Amino acid sequence: MSLTSAGDDPGSFPPFAVTADIAMFTIRSGRLHVLLVRRAGEPFAGRWALPGGFLKIGESAEAAAVRELAEEAFVGHGIHLEQLATYSDPGRDPRMRVVSVAHVALAPNLPDPRAGSDAAEATWWPVDGVALGELAFDHDQILADALMRVRAKLEYTTLATEFLPRTFSMGELRAVYTAVWGGEVGLPNFRRKVLSVPGFIEPSGEVRVGVPGPRAQLFKAGPSTEIVPPFNRHRMMADRG
Repeated sequence: MSLTSAGDDPGSFPPFAVTADIAMFTIRSGRLHVLLVRRAGEPFAGRWALPGGFLKIGESAEAAAVRELAEEAFVGHGIHLEQLATYSDPGRDPRMRVVSVAHVALAPNLPDPRAGSDAAEATWWPVDGVALGELAFDHDQILADALMRVRAKLEYTTLATEFLPRTFSMGELRAVYTAVWGGEVGLPNFRRKVLSVPGFIEPSGEVRVGVPGPRAQLFKAGPSTEIVPPFNRHRMMADRG
């Protein structure tokens, strides 16, 4: 007796495609920005969207995400990349059944993007300037979920250092929290909270020179990946002491 049924036969299911879509964040001029590309073709020609594309045969979702960032916006390697969620609503793509494996990516000091062959234009867009319903497909939802993920992870992980170069000042680290959380974080108590977390940051032995004002002590990312106990975003934003 067969242990399989018709429902176990891959040929009994209609074909569908898988894409990798990426919410790529960086901080520019003190504001959190997301990478958007203007679609060159249908569907949604002319609409802004998150970078992404179809997986090739034998390609993982992560590899496809890296490839698409390079092809569509010439953003290279050396970025923080993590899987966000899977989006599988049957009507999310008018062409056919398409499942998206969405990712969050971020890196410091990223240059102006240049649109590749699959996009008519690419730009860094302030996150707080993206209007609801402006993006193609369900990318509004993916962006909202990605922003929620990054904001939350700044409370309980050391992800904030991924937005910064190898060495940074305490004020620059605070500016990451201010930009991502969307509200000012008071400096004195922020410094105390950060330094109370073992392994969050470490002195680099360097100071910032060549800029006006007192020389700032520079730090580097420490070995820890967790903040225990976690920061309280709303309390830190309300505390100006």
